[in-house]
Amino acid sequence: MSTDQNTGRVAVITGASSGIGEATARALAADGYRLALLARRVDRIEALADEFGEGAIALEADVTDRDSLVAAARRVERRLGSADILVNNAGVMLLAPFTSDQRAEHRRMVETNLLGAMTATEVFLDQLRHGGGDLVNLSSVAGRTARPGNAVYAATKWGMNGWSESLRQELQPDVRVMVIEPGAVATELTDHITHADTKQAAEQMYEQLAITAQDIAEVIAFAVNRPRRMTLNEILIRPTGQAL
Repeated sequence: MSTDQNTGRVAVITGASSGIGEATARALAADGYRLALLARRVDRIEALADEFGEGAIALEADVTDRDSLVAAARRVERRLGSADILVNNAGVMLLAPFTSDQRAEHRRMVETNLLGAMTATEVFLDQLRHGGGDLVNLSSVAGRTARPGNAVYAATKWGMNGWSESLRQELQPDVRVMVIEPGAVATELTDHITHADTKQAAEQMYEQLAITAQDIAEVIAFAVNRPRRMTLNEILIRPTGQAL
């Protein structure tokens, strides 16, 4: 992709400090986008922004805190101009059997994965509409296929898919809505699982077959670089050896 046609376009990425968010930042920077990197771990996004130079800014923000997103949106508009792309990447995957012991993890997933994406979109929506933008929502294969141990995680991703489909119809043709549904990807997601047996099983599975964050980032970059006359609304990406 020639960088010329993307010069001046602004991409906002939540959860940009690692994994798919960081990889997407690198892919879009290579395509000439200017970047607003949002995350809680400000040291990581500052280092990443320094790598990209003048066309990138690091903004400390938590998708569960609307005030921090509002402040970030104002800074994006002031320093870079209106956002052309919002990548709702921030998320957690706290897999475990469904029990009361996991109620804090349940709430955290709902508030981050689903409500966080909704809040970020609500805050940036006027900017996306301003110039005809793209909304990219990171869902999961778990948004299609639930299994034991991922009930709440799957619920957040099924919710993401339903919400995104409604927005697709509501916002067209001004804003293109794209849902990316990765299977097992080698990121930090498994590091935060608190249920020991589930964590061990997930790590073993990911070690055997996970694809890379760069694989997903390249698909995202491809999708947003399609001509405005078309939209890749839903993209399911599994490791070749993943059964479910």
